[in-house]
Amino acid sequence: MRQINMKLRVSCDLRFQIEAPTALILMLRPLNGAQQKITSSRYIVEPCVQITESKDNYGNFCQRLVAPPGEFSVQTSFEVITGEYIDSAPGAYFVEIQNLPDRVLPYLLPSRYCESDRFGNLAREITADAPPGYDQAGKITDWVRNTIQYIPGSSDYPLSAVEVHNRGYGVCRDLAQLAITLCRSISIPARLAVGYLYRLEPMDLHAWFEAYIGGRWYSFDPTQNDLRGGRVIIAYGRDAADVSIFHQFGQGCILNNMDVQVNLLDKSR
Repeated sequence: MRQINMKLRVSCDLRFQIEAPTALILMLRPLNGAQQKITSSRYIVEPCVQITESKDNYGNFCQRLVAPPGEFSVQTSFEVITGEYIDSAPGAYFVEIQNLPDRVLPYLLPSRYCESDRFGNLAREITADAPPGYDQAGKITDWVRNTIQYIPGSSDYPLSAVEVHNRGYGVCRDLAQLAITLCRSISIPARLAVGYLYRLEPMDLHAWFEAYIGGRWYSFDPTQNDLRGGRVIIAYGRDAADVSIFHQFGQGCILNNMDVQVNLLDKSR
C-alpha cells in the first residue's frame, strides 16, 4: 500500500507567571528526519529574550532561556509532513544483544521511571506464547492496554512503572513507560516518544513508545486500539526524565495555561 502523507499544523502555547528570573530548558521543536519533514516553523517568546538552542544526548532540540518576572509566554507552531499510517511488522525478528548498534544499548537498561530489572517474570508470562521480537512487543502493548486504565489528566507528575502497575491506571506517559519496562525486561530495547497525535481526544501532547526490532524502531501505543499515524515527534528518551517539554529551575515559575492544537492541512500520495 502506497503511503499517504498528511500535512499537519501543530502548535503548543505555554503561559507562565514568573516570580523571579527563572532559567528554563524547553523541548518544543519537532524533530526533522525520515519519519517527518518540517516545512515551516514559528517560535515566539514574549517578552523577547535570548534563546540558545542545542541538541541533547538523544538528538532532541533543546531551547535554553531565562524568563523575566511577570507574565511570560511561549508560542510555537509548525507545519509538518508525516504519514497517515504507521509501519507494523508482525513476525519481525528479535535482535541479539551482541548485534545491537551502540546507540541503541542505553534503551536496554533500567532508568528512573522504568525499573526493568523488576518485571522479568511478568514480561515472560505475558509473552509466553509469542515468538521473540515484534510479536512480544505487541503482546505487551495489548496487555498494558487491557490491564491499565487510560485516564487522561489522572497524573500530575511522572510515575514509575512499579507505581503505575500497582495503581492500575494512568496517563499516556504512564502506560508507555510500563510497556517500555516490560520490553526491556526481556531484552527488547524500548524508548519513550513524545509529540502530537492527530485526532487525539482530549487534545494534548501525547506519549507512546518505540521498540527496536528487526534492525529498526517500530511504534506502539497502549492507549489506542488502532495504531494510527498522524504523529509528530518532538523528542525521544529513556523515560519521562529525558523528554519533558520544559524544565524550570527554581520555585518562581507557575504554568498557568497550555494549549495544544493539531489540524489537518492537506493529504497527498
